[in-house]
Parts: sequence; structure tokens; C-alpha cells
Amino acid sequence: MARLLRLTPLWILALLAALLAVGAPAHAAAAATSVTVDGTQGGRTFDGIGAISGGGGNSRLLADYPATQQSQILDYLFKPDYGANLQLLKAEIGGDANSTDGSEPSIEHSKGTVNCNAGYEFWLMQQAKARNPNIKLYGLAWAAPGWISGGFWSTDTINYLISWLGCAKQHNLTIDYLGGWNERGHDVNWYIQLRSALNAAGYGAVQIVGDDSGWSVADDMASNSAFNNAVQIIGAHYPCQGGDGGNSDTCSSTANAKNNGKPLWASENGSQDMNSGAPALIRSITRGYVDADITGSLNWPLVAAIYPNLPYATVGLATAASPWSGNYSIGENTWATAQVTQFAQPGWKFIDSGSGYLGGAESNGSYTTLKSPNGKDWSTVLETTTATAAQTATFTVKGGLSTGAVHVWATDVNAPKAATDFVHTQDITPVGGSFSLTMQPGYVYTVTSTTGQGKGTATSPAAHPLALPYADDFDADASGTEATYLSDMQGAYEVQPCAGGRSGQCLQQMAPVKPIEWQDDSDAYSLIGDTSWSNYTVNLDVFLRSAGTTELLGRANEQERPQSHMNAYYFRIRDTGQWWIEKMYTDGSNHTLATGTTTALGTGTWHKLSFTFQGTQISAAVDGHTVGSVADSSFLSGQAGLGIQGYRTDQFDNLSITPGTGTAQPPVGPVTSGISGKCLDDYTGSSVSGTKADLWDCNGTAAQRWAFTDGTLQTAGKCLDITGAGSANGTLAELWDCNGGANQQWEPENGALVNPGTGKCLDDPAFSSTNGTQLDIWTCDGGANQQWTLPS
Repeated sequence: MARLLRLTPLWILALLAALLAVGAPAHAAAAATSVTVDGTQGGRTFDGIGAISGGGGNSRLLADYPATQQSQILDYLFKPDYGANLQLLKAEIGGDANSTDGSEPSIEHSKGTVNCNAGYEFWLMQQAKARNPNIKLYGLAWAAPGWISGGFWSTDTINYLISWLGCAKQHNLTIDYLGGWNERGHDVNWYIQLRSALNAAGYGAVQIVGDDSGWSVADDMASNSAFNNAVQIIGAHYPCQGGDGGNSDTCSSTANAKNNGKPLWASENGSQDMNSGAPALIRSITRGYVDADITGSLNWPLVAAIYPNLPYATVGLATAASPWSGNYSIGENTWATAQVTQFAQPGWKFIDSGSGYLGGAESNGSYTTLKSPNGKDWSTVLETTTATAAQTATFTVKGGLSTGAVHVWATDVNAPKAATDFVHTQDITPVGGSFSLTMQPGYVYTVTSTTGQGKGTATSPAAHPLALPYADDFDADASGTEATYLSDMQGAYEVQPCAGGRSGQCLQQMAPVKPIEWQDDSDAYSLIGDTSWSNYTVNLDVFLRSAGTTELLGRANEQERPQSHMNAYYFRIRDTGQWWIEKMYTDGSNHTLATGTTTALGTGTWHKLSFTFQGTQISAAVDGHTVGSVADSSFLSGQAGLGIQGYRTDQFDNLSITPGTGTAQPPVGPVTSGISGKCLDDYTGSSVSGTKADLWDCNGTAAQRWAFTDGTLQTAGKCLDITGAGSANGTLAELWDCNGGANQQWEPENGALVNPGTGKCLDDPAFSSTNGTQLDIWTCDGGANQQWTLPS
């Protein structure tokens, strides 16, 4: 600064001083926007904003919540002027097969036997209707029961869907929309036949959505009038930039879709974290109309009422993973949705001339304007989620619309916190129909002539684990219902009268044959309990109706898609008495830890199975007799479960999970290399993220003390990590904060440490024996430089 004073003329210094006094802005101001809200102008009809219960058991645990908290969650989702205020609810038509986070039961496991009380979707629709009688209901199948002949695109499936509509009617529910097969394209003749069958069965008012995949359905509708007449709504999935879980900065449809004239829906959208996904959610709504004429949008899923070890555990409008404690969390997605649904109703009209991009640029944000059928009320939704500076919009209201007081509501979606969620920020009185609004970056604003909006005040209790011991004999459950806390991953487990001469109620796998699936098959199994459970015994009575294998699960934790890809231990036993203790990994690999043969179980008789975890010791018993045991430290906590291999109708009774002692701790010690005398080492014993994982003479120091726990190798509070989540040969290994990433997972396999995400092995480059050599990953080749012995 001294040098500047010596060389700069006084008038320049004066100017600099003035600028410093005022303060230069951090970013240049965005261009101003003029929004004309003209009641004489119009656009397409708004069909509503909704969410999806389905695509795999994502509402399962909500049904088991305590009545008080259950009602609070439902209010936040459906009650008008309280929370998300949903206007559409899409429910899965169950098919006994996993469709992302679980398997939803069919109403007809076996042909001709219909159970209209199966599952929870009819209950959920009733709850939604009770809170908002105007909500529209939509049914869609992901899977279908295996008795259907001719595959999904068959007459049997049409008859099945009509039976499902009949069950809805028994529950006093009117279904407004019906789809085909989720994300599996379309069969033109099947849709034409479906329309005819619905009309003949008295469901002519049910509108068909085609095809719950992509916009190509509109191409076939343009060339086939019968198909065009059969479909009333053109529905595509994830039509915005980035697709499933994408950023939704821009959206698109096609000329054939737009020119058809029928409503265009994002009939599945979202796949976003309930908090961080809110900016993309609101962009998909506003930009969905501006870019693509999309008039209806359904977020997947409604709620993550699933166990936290399953995929998409924080995705939706809210999370509800702890029914025993009543704990839940309302996400930012709820308030982003409310910024639309509490200010415009289905049947309102978009005003195209009052919709666009702020300052004419996508980077500034977008806005849409809607008007009510009475020609008086109006609302404009504006989002600044991609903006970097404050900006101003000037409104001119005319054409018969209200020019009275304007009410402004706002939510800071880029930085979620309760204090800035759905806040009534100000009221503005227009002068001559005009007014201005200054908007900050990262927000969604609604400017409206309407009143009556509100923000719910119910609060959640604190979470706590499901206490052990836990037991359920199923006798208190009605036939045809699901057992408390059991979450089916494949197949369908329902309570039925006990077989084999046993009185009372038992749990039965109901799908007798393999379903028509939506994603890959697995054992028909169900999970229960708390992911924090560590040392415990699973006890269960089993009744094999026919020859086959039954199973108990323990320490089940992280699951990937498909559902067979899960970190868990299994005790499997056949009717012949052959048994296995096995572990599965998230890459789908199966590893036998112990096997043998005991007295045959046979069929038609009851037996008691037990699966025990205490520290690193795992044992299995049949009818009180231990048949096998093994030591393994791969997984130290997780849920319990039960299942069968195949699709038999075996039964289970007297489920109990009893506690062991303490909490399992991983063995800690050196990880020795196949290169003689060398160990896996934390270079310089550092606890700084980015420290290289290297090779060094085995020396017993803290830098070589590793714990292998839940698939990770940990030392100094850090995890062994693949740099930058790379997958190329030679990508270096380092230490980093443990974050659950796939690049921090390691699976022992034939003496190697394999990263399941890449399939590559932890490797000592070029068989080096030089101390300090940084390790990397490389294609597995069985070499000594890829051999590692874990602590035991």
C-alpha cells in the first residue's frame, strides 16, 4: 500500500477511498426480471404435485409407528396447509418381488385367492384421503405374481389389475389413474386391451398413464389412434438433466409429446436426499414446466420408512426408520413441495407469459405463474437455487387478477434449517398493480394472492435402539397381515393359521412360485430389528412343507441393489440335515465359513433353529444342539432375519432375539503382506487424511495396528481408502476420514483384499520390498504382492 500511495495521483486515491467506503459486491448483480401476471393469458392445466409409495417397500415401517407419531407424519405429508400438502399419491400394486427397498405383497399370491387386506398401500391411501379428500390416487405395478400366464403383457395381468381396483373399491377408494409396468416400456395392444377391459368392468373413469418409462410412448401414440385413445396421460420418468437423482438444471420432453395435447407428467421424479435434494426437486417442478410443459410431478419416494441399511435410506420427503421409538424427520423436500402445493391446486392454469428464467438465464433461476379457475387468485413460484447474487423481480398484475395485498413465503433450500423453512416473510401492497421483490440466492419464493397457508408444529421424540430381548409369536396378528417390524426383501411373509398340528398364528411365505420380477431374484427373506445389534441369538421355529432350504440371518447391515447383495451372515439348513454358515457381501459373493450334516429335519414337522453371535464367535444350533461354529470378524453388528431358498410356503413361529454380553469388538493387529517381513503401514503414524498407506518392516508399532470392521480397515481413526474413488490400475491407497464410501470397502477373498466396487485388489507395486512404498489397487492376479493376512 505504501508503494501505491507514492505512485498514484490524488484523484485516483479519492476514488479508491469512495469505493472502499461503499464496499464492492462479492458478485455482479443478476439482470432484473419483469414478470407479467396477466389473467387474460393462459397455458396448460396444472395437474398437481405428488409422491410415490412403492418401488419397493419404502413406506413399510410407517405402518408400525405409534399412533401419535404416525398421525403426525401423515399430516406433514397429506394434510392441507400443514406440510407437503400432496395432491397426487401413486401406490405400488404389489407383486411379491423386490422393487428397490423391499417386496410389497400381492393381493393374489395364488390364482383365485384374493386378499384385499394385503400390505399397507390401501391403508395409506385411506389415510391420505381422510386428510385431503381431493387427493388423486394412482396405481402402478413394478412386479406381478408368478401364476400369471403369458408374462406381464398378458390378459391375466389385466384381470389382476381389475381385481386390485376391486379391492380398492372395497376400501372405499376410487382410483383415478392406472399405469402399466414400471419402466418396462409398453405393449401397444396390451394398453388398448386394458382400456377396453376397464370400460367393460365399470372403470371407464380410470385414466391410463402411459408408459411410466420415457417419452417414446408419444411416438407410438402419434402413429396409432387406438393406442392414443387408450392413454389419457403421457408419463415419463426423470425427464430432467441428470435423470434419476440428477441436478434437474434443465428438463425436456419431445415434439410428439407436446403436440399430442394430453397432459405430460414426470410420473416418477426425485430419487433425492430429503434435505440436499430440495434444490433439484423445486427445479424439476418449475423448469419442468418452463422447458418441457410438464404439468404433474411425482417424487420418488414418498417417505424413507425403511431400515437405514437399505439403499436410498434418506431419500424422500421424510424419514421414518425407528417405529419402536417413534422418531422421524421431516425433510427440506417437504417444504420445497409446500412452496407449490399450498399455493396452487390441480385445475389451476399456468400462465405461460408469466413463466420463464430469471434475467433470461438458467443460472439465475426460474419461475412459473398459475391462476385459479375463478380468474382472481394467482401465485408465482420462483427459485434462485443456481443464482450467485441477489436479484429483483418486478411484477405487473392485470387481466382481472387480484391486485390486492401480495403474500410472500420463502424457504432457503440450499442451506436447510428450521428457521428458514416455509416462512411467511412479508406482505406487499401493489401500487397500480405493480410491485418488486428482492430475492436471495438459494431460495424458493412463492408470491401469492391466496391466504390460509401453514407450517406444521409437531415434533419428533428422540430415537433409541430396539431393545433386546425381542419376541413375537404372531398370535396377536390377524390372518393375511404383515408381522410387526418385519420388512420383506423378497417374497411375501404374512400371518396365517399354523400348520403341522400347531395352534395359533404363524408366519408363512405366501408366494408359491417365482414372481414376475422387476429386479434380480434372491432368497425370499425378511429383515427385522436394529442395525446396532451386536451380540445376540436369533431363535425361530420352522416348518418345512416340502424339500428345500430355510435360513436365519444375523448381523445383516449394508445392502446394495439387488437385495441379494448384502453384508450378512446366514445359517442355512436343508430338509436333509446339510447345513452351512455363510457370509455374503455387497458384491453378491457368497463365502462358506463352515458346513456339515446333522440329523435330517424332514418335512411336515416343527424344528427350532438358533443362530448366535458373541464377539467374533458365530454358532448355529438345531433343536438345542450346536451343529457348527466359526470365528469371523467381517461384520460386528446388524439386523436379524429369516428366509427360504426358492418359493415354498414354509412357516415360522416363536421368533425371539435374545441379547448376548457386551458389544463385539474387532480384533486389532498387523496386516501382514505376502512379501516376507512386511506389513500394511500408516506412513509416519499420521492421522491426517491423505496420508499414504504404505509397506514397511513389521515392527508392532501403532502405525501397523489395524481393525477390520464392517468391511473397512481402520487405524488412527481413519479408513484405508482408494484415492479419489478411482478404479484404474495404479490408483493409490491412502488414509481418509471414514465415510462409508464404496472406495473404503475391502473384502477378504483367497488371501487378497478386494475392493467390491472396482473388483481390484490391494497391491504392492512391482513386488517392492522398499520401506515406504505406497500401495495401490491393481487387477487381482493372485500374486504374493496382493496377499494379506488380517488380525485374528
